[in-house]
Amino acid sequence: MFSLVCKLGVIAIIDYTPLWETMKQKKVTTYTLRVKHEMSHATVQRLQRNEPVTTHTLNKLCEILDCELSDIAEYVPDKTL
Repeated sequence: MFSLVCKLGVIAIIDYTPLWETMKQKKVTTYTLRVKHEMSHATVQRLQRNEPVTTHTLNKLCEILDCELSDIAEYVPDKTL
């Protein structure tokens, strides 16, 4: 998971776990993302590592998978502040 850090500590975590389930349901693989939809290997790796990606990438995933943002990413508040 990617953690957004501020001076006070961790404030938010973005989790892409829903993406993998949505891709499975839609029968879309990471290979399909890279080859058919021309998503860079680096971007796919960032998603796999729960690292930050652009809103353009999130929009593209919603279009490819014909789904809502909540089907690919989840905001997980952290209570360490």
